[in-house]
Amino acid sequence: MTQFNEAELTDAVVASFESTPDARAKFLLQELVRSLHDYVHRTNLTFDEWATAIDFLTRTGQTCTASRQEFILLSDVLGVSMLVDAINHRDRAGATETTVLGPFYVGEHKVTPHGTDISADLKGEKMFVQARVTDLAGAPLAGAAVDVWHADDEGFYDSQRSDYAADRPSSRARFITDADGRFFFRTILPCSYPIPTDGPVGQMIVSTKRHPMRPAHVHFLVDAEGHEPLITHVFIGGDAYLDSDVVFGVKNELIAEVEQRTDPVMPDGKLAASPWHLMSYEFRMKPGAGVAPKPMLSKAPDQAAE
Repeated sequence: MTQFNEAELTDAVVASFESTPDARAKFLLQELVRSLHDYVHRTNLTFDEWATAIDFLTRTGQTCTASRQEFILLSDVLGVSMLVDAINHRDRAGATETTVLGPFYVGEHKVTPHGTDISADLKGEKMFVQARVTDLAGAPLAGAAVDVWHADDEGFYDSQRSDYAADRPSSRARFITDADGRFFFRTILPCSYPIPTDGPVGQMIVSTKRHPMRPAHVHFLVDAEGHEPLITHVFIGGDAYLDSDVVFGVKNELIAEVEQRTDPVMPDGKLAASPWHLMSYEFRMKPGAGVAPKPMLSKAPDQAAE
């Protein structure tokens, strides 16, 4: 007869899942039990510590709403989101590196003409983005859909604003690459910003003396026929938080040296009213199939930036 003591308990719990019909679910549950029990053994976890953990997870769940996902934030700050991304994109074969999607991809990006100022109503330093989408050999990929989105110069995304409406996006759009695989647009220079610190995850970050900051970046989701969808950021070179991103999303290849320019004319031949910045980047797509992701959340007017 099994004794549910320290020596035999783990094996008994693992065995309790032996009849799970789905083989993958069985494997995941049994490995979760082994890992969790091992953690308890190695740390000699106390009743008070376990009660604190239960309270933290309870408050994390209670913070979640239709427009805020605190568990995604927890996954991000513990590095789990980036680890899952890395494991699922191990062999890039020269393709552009991936990173986390983040919670502010709303899936309502509308096709926009090249050269559009997608942040026309926002204050901030002007930036011109010129980019190209190619295959691994450098051949242009025409007709690729490229969704872009980023925070404003206060660190908020449009979907966080109380007046957000799907038909009036700001700092987000979809572009279709031309015959040479190119697309370009105007916007403002994004800034570094903090993740939410008003919930249990942010409070944990502050209490452990970690900073809550993300380095400035622009999100890109590239979807080209015959290629795996690419989810990535392009980070602003020189940002103070590149080496300590709170969600561990930075990769060297994804850092762009954004140039400050005083040219009176931008690359598309239109006049510049003031000094501006130039971001240039080339996205290399990996052959394959896949479906571009759906939004993780609905509109999020009450959530601080992540």
